[in-house]
Amino acid sequence: MTTSTQTVPAGTGTGEPVLRAQGVTLRFGGLTSLDDVSVELRRGEILAVIGPNGAGKTSLFNCLTGVYLPQEGGIEFQAEPGGSWLSLRGRKPHLVNRAGVSRTFQNIRLFNALTVLENVQIAAETRVASGPVGIMLGLPGNNKAARAARHHSREMLDFVGLRGKESLIASGLSYGDQRRLEIARALASDPKVLLLDEPAAGTNPSEKLGLAQLIQRINTELGISILLIEHDMRLVMSVASRITVLNFGKVIASGSPAEVQQNPAVIEAYLGSGAVAEESVEAEAEAEAEAETVTDVVTETVTETETVTEVDTVTDVVTETDVVETEAVETETEAVETDTVAGTDADEEGSK
Repeated sequence: MTTSTQTVPAGTGTGEPVLRAQGVTLRFGGLTSLDDVSVELRRGEILAVIGPNGAGKTSLFNCLTGVYLPQEGGIEFQAEPGGSWLSLRGRKPHLVNRAGVSRTFQNIRLFNALTVLENVQIAAETRVASGPVGIMLGLPGNNKAARAARHHSREMLDFVGLRGKESLIASGLSYGDQRRLEIARALASDPKVLLLDEPAAGTNPSEKLGLAQLIQRINTELGISILLIEHDMRLVMSVASRITVLNFGKVIASGSPAEVQQNPAVIEAYLGSGAVAEESVEAEAEAEAEAETVTDVVTETVTETETVTEVDTVTDVVTETDVVETEAVETETEAVETDTVAGTDADEEGSK
């Protein structure tokens, strides 16, 4: 039985962009990972970026967060409505995070030897305005900031559903809880934009349902704009207000979930190819099964015919044998009777 990930409708945002990439091109030697890609995330919305493996989705995230420096194009972020635009192109990842853009990773990157609370507190303390001297001396201002960061970390753990697990070692959590911990850590830095890179990867249907609900709550309750990469189409269609589709490093479609589902280019490049292949395999399997059934029937029929023929032949042989043996017995009986009569006649003549 499949667990549905249907949730309340996603927020559509205000229409005003909060993060935008324009004409981004990324090359690795002779390989073009992103080719003139433009994506715009609106304030308060959930935008999903989908596409086949190797389409350039994670490369786009890496460009947006300062991991990669694209050769062409611009990346801009507006923290507050009506505020100035900040160029993120070429900024270091920690500066991008400090500006208000946080992310998770496709492969979980936790501090496995630290506790659940410590993992989140590290992110929360990036917002604390304190220097190394104040930390070493334990000045009152620093102690107050540390307590505030610890309190905020607990709030985020409670928000994602990890209350009561603060003292556990991160590596001891279940896979689904590790995913939630990574999201809590990303939220602890108080981002305006959250980038989720395949958060449902490796989770079961029940965990996907909870994750879809969590993404909705982050968007609606915390007011965070979300850019989501995900392969699970059911989850994407249940939470995203808009979808952008990448294929071979290019944007091939963008629009509402309904529009994307009906787009021929998307069906051909992503959504429809697997279904067509699966139907072909199923049809071929059914045809093979029917052929095997027919062959079995024909074989059984031929076998039955041969068996009947063999039985008839044996019957004929037995019948012929019986006739021959009967004729031979009758002939022998007649000969014995003849000999007996002749012997009787000879005895009568001798007695005379």
